[in-house]
Amino acid sequence: MIRQYYGRSRHWPSIQEIVEPVLDRFTTTDRLADITETSTRSMLKALGWQGTILHSSTLAVRAGRSNRLADLALATGSTAYLCGTGGMRYLDPVPFEEHAVEVVPFHSPVDTGMPLWDSARKVGALWAVAGFEPDGLADALRSQQASALS
Repeated sequence: MIRQYYGRSRHWPSIQEIVEPVLDRFTTTDRLADITETSTRSMLKALGWQGTILHSSTLAVRAGRSNRLADLALATGSTAYLCGTGGMRYLDPVPFEEHAVEVVPFHSPVDTGMPLWDSARKVGALWAVAGFEPDGLADALRSQQASALS
């Protein structure tokens, strides 16, 4: 299906480079967590991300969704937790306040003049790579981050 949707994209080689490790991983595991991690790592690598990946299972966290997320934010040294509109419906802000971690609602940017965001709520990351290629997508994301911080 991915080749059918994106195979004619001028950036197909970049998409294929992201997808192949994920497809290979399907042959070695039946655990969704393994597939998800491989997918995330592959996309982050394509975007040139240089950070460190931590496994939540190695960190001391409390039970309960909001407690767990607040504890993970604290363990990673975060001062803010970016939360989508779905999460904002159930998130308890108290655990975050206890750790002085700001909960920041995330909404797709509008009226930015950047084509990346025009359909962002309706499409996925591979669509963005197909349209912008990894370096262009990384640049657009950095630009949005910079404007959000200013």
